[in-house]
Amino acid sequence: MIPAAKYMIKITLPDGAVREYAKDSSALDIAKSISEGLARKVLAASINGEVWDATRPIGQDASLKLLTWDDADGKSTFWHSSAHLMAEAVENAFPGVKFWVGPAIDRGFYYDMDLGDHKMTEEDLLALEKKMNELARQSNPYIRKEISKPDALNYFGEKGDEYKLDLLQNLEDGSITFYSQGGFTDLCRGPHIPHTGFIKAIKLTSIAGAYWKGDEKNKQLTRVYGVTFPSQKELDEYLAMLEEAKKRDHRKLGKELGIYTMDDDVGPGLIMWMPNGTVIIEELEKLAKETEQDAGYKRVVTPHIAKESMYLTSGHLPYYADSMYPPMELDGEKYYLKSMNCPHHHKIFAAEPKSYRDLPYRIAEYGTVYRYEQSGELFGLMRVRCLHMNDAHIYCTKAQFESEFRAVNDMYLKYFNIFGIDKYVMRLSLHSPEKLGKKYVNEPELWKETEEMVRQVLIDSKIPYVEVQDEAAFYGPKIDVQIYSVIGREFTLATNQVDFSQGRSFKLEFTTADNQTETPLIIHRAPLGTHERFIGFLLEHYAGKLPLWLSPVQVKILPISDKFLDYANTILQKLKKADIRVEIDERPEKIGKKIRDTELARVPYMLVVGEKEMVEGKASVRRQGKGDLGIRDLNEFIPELLSEIRDRRSD
Repeated sequence: MIPAAKYMIKITLPDGAVREYAKDSSALDIAKSISEGLARKVLAASINGEVWDATRPIGQDASLKLLTWDDADGKSTFWHSSAHLMAEAVENAFPGVKFWVGPAIDRGFYYDMDLGDHKMTEEDLLALEKKMNELARQSNPYIRKEISKPDALNYFGEKGDEYKLDLLQNLEDGSITFYSQGGFTDLCRGPHIPHTGFIKAIKLTSIAGAYWKGDEKNKQLTRVYGVTFPSQKELDEYLAMLEEAKKRDHRKLGKELGIYTMDDDVGPGLIMWMPNGTVIIEELEKLAKETEQDAGYKRVVTPHIAKESMYLTSGHLPYYADSMYPPMELDGEKYYLKSMNCPHHHKIFAAEPKSYRDLPYRIAEYGTVYRYEQSGELFGLMRVRCLHMNDAHIYCTKAQFESEFRAVNDMYLKYFNIFGIDKYVMRLSLHSPEKLGKKYVNEPELWKETEEMVRQVLIDSKIPYVEVQDEAAFYGPKIDVQIYSVIGREFTLATNQVDFSQGRSFKLEFTTADNQTETPLIIHRAPLGTHERFIGFLLEHYAGKLPLWLSPVQVKILPISDKFLDYANTILQKLKKADIRVEIDERPEKIGKKIRDTELARVPYMLVVGEKEMVEGKASVRRQGKGDLGIRDLNEFIPELLSEIRDRRSD
């Protein structure tokens, strides 16, 4: 008889504790052994770092983390399972439907489907929601089944499903799984939640078109988006947040406030900044210049085009060509629109000899770059084709790297404080060893060394961060700065990158103290990202109510009638002399309408002037969102305004 110990496996829990369980126990079994309450919350499990079904048997020793709604992988599993639930409802309503893919996304899920001649409607969505709720209440288990490739091909071949047959072509025998719940079966690698009963609240949010495989030459499929939650309360809160997000949409606010415009004759993704938007740009650039000057940066300016040879040297053409505009042929040479500033900056570094005394060498530019984003990816100010980037490059020794990299991160924190950004995380993007020489420079030891250097700076600085694989720049690891607006929307603001490759490519050198030559490490950084993306974020973050120092119009003077226009103009000149951005509402409207319109225009301060104010040489002050602040002496009020502007207060 085999000893009982042979049938036991060791499970290491996140706190380091090791427990023994019967072989082929599932994560759900283990959760139940800890607490029935915990088991009711478990959606999936991380087994040796891989996300599994909570019900899948564990056959050998493993590390285990139980995943709930509070874990990103738990939410993702919940939403992917919800996509399958939606597909079951769709198949019930439209027999013969064929499905492509149905992934979880940042907020919810979608499924691409071929409905034949049927055009999905809003009424269909309501009916599908009702059916999904009915199916969810059945608490049908999600059942995983390993299947051979021939059997999988036969299954979908008999159904005439060209979409799943296409997916199967790229899968190896022995790696194929089906998942079933209720009356629905799909090709899927999983994982899934234990059963449909976890899904308590459902909202199908929109219908869109999506080309099969993203190729405009292929058939257009129907894409249905949805979101689900483990409670109705959470869904209600999410829908309320969506309504608030609509009000804060930067595209809507950008038009209402005269910030920017686009035109078909100019081209998609090419922003034209109107006077109000230009004021915001200039204020942001002023902030960046002051900050960078204090940090020892020198400013440079570089051309908008360059020869092909430079981008071949930098390595951008082999790795980045799809995101660059096509070349221009001039005098037998190919020229490209600049899609990044770094090669130009490397040439500036190389223009004069450098010694260790010149390092760290910091140069900054608000450079204009052009990137050919796919038309389907363009989105307001967030994804554009012409970008104005708060860019800089630091050339330093290895010994200087830690302090320089930390200083850049400290600059981020300073900006977060100015703009009232309380929630953020640094995303450390690492390379994928399997893609060296293809997606990444083939220098395995340098990758290992520089990734550890960046990781250590983050640890020592006690900055919150997460690590993600296969998202590094081709020349080194990077930090992407993820920030969150006041309503919880996530934005990628900026980047801080390490480059151990281009210095050698451009033969950049400095003379050491012992008269040797070395290649500098390069830090690429852009703390404010681009004007486009950052202003889009600010519009949504502040709901268009920008702080005083950033507002295109800081003060609006509202005369009660035309007979007070001269006095209003006297105030106008005083404010202009103090470099305060001010306008007069000269329209022959009632004062109530002028106040309402100025509130809608999100002007921070209003000065209402009538008989009493003119006689006393004062003005009635109103503050956006706070109402009437009383009659004020301008000689006291103007210094207070200037103090608020100078301090760049965001309250």
